Amino acid sequence: MSAVLAGLFFATALLYASVGFGGGSTYNALLVLNGTDYRVLPAIALICNMIVVSGGVWRFARAGYVSLQRLAPFLVASVPAAWIGGRIPISETLFVSLLGLSLLAAGTRLLFEQEPQSAPDGVARSYHWGAAAAVGGAIGLLAGLVGIGGGIFLAPVLYFWRWGTPRQIAGAASVFILVNSAAGLAGQAAKLNELSLLPALSEYWPLFPAVLIGGQIGSYLGSERISPVWVKRLTAALILYVAVRLLYRWAGMMGWF
Repeated sequence: MSAVLAGLFFATALLYASVGFGGGSTYNALLVLNGTDYRVLPAIALICNMIVVSGGVWRFARAGYVSLQRLAPFLVASVPAAWIGGRIPISETLFVSLLGLSLLAAGTRLLFEQEPQSAPDGVARSYHWGAAAAVGGAIGLLAGLVGIGGGIFLAPVLYFWRWGTPRQIAGAASVFILVNSAAGLAGQAAKLNELSLLPALSEYWPLFPAVLIGGQIGSYLGSERISPVWVKRLTAALILYVAVRLLYRWAGMMGWF
């Protein structure tokens, strides 16, 4: 594993943490482009995800912005779905296509994101409990399959439903990422153990302190020093660049050129 890859993970963690996310999708993409065995890279990305968002969860919870009771409808389906997704073996072609499309959606969302509307006077737009569970389950399954936390997809849904204030939604997304990353990692670890690939994770240990440091710096910069809008645009540009690289690779795997 190269020092360049660790540096890229550091930069990714810094950027994502500054806008309240973990970076799992981009960690995966960087590992794919690095030539890492696609079967082990979701587990690496999920570990990095958990490291980056843990600090955010602690800060949001300490400030009173986390309500597990209100988030429960999304988690009740997403946690088992993330575990199931982590357990499902998929082909490299399907993995790269899902990851590339996820990055494309996430990058586009960040690039064109407008100023969110929060719940006025703390009153959220009504939504059905079952709808929340369905959304959580769908995101959780995708999270487990490709090694992401899913917060970047949950956040716009919560804004649409005017679920809470921006800080409450950021706190909810951080918890969602942490919990689903843990569930997806459990499924991925069980699958890797069956394939005798679990020991292969150890050679990537330098990535973990890299994202820890980058995540802490990103959280500080995002909250204290730089414009969130500027950071979102820069993060979106990074995501979209990597998405195009992945989809180009996928097209080659499909024999389209």
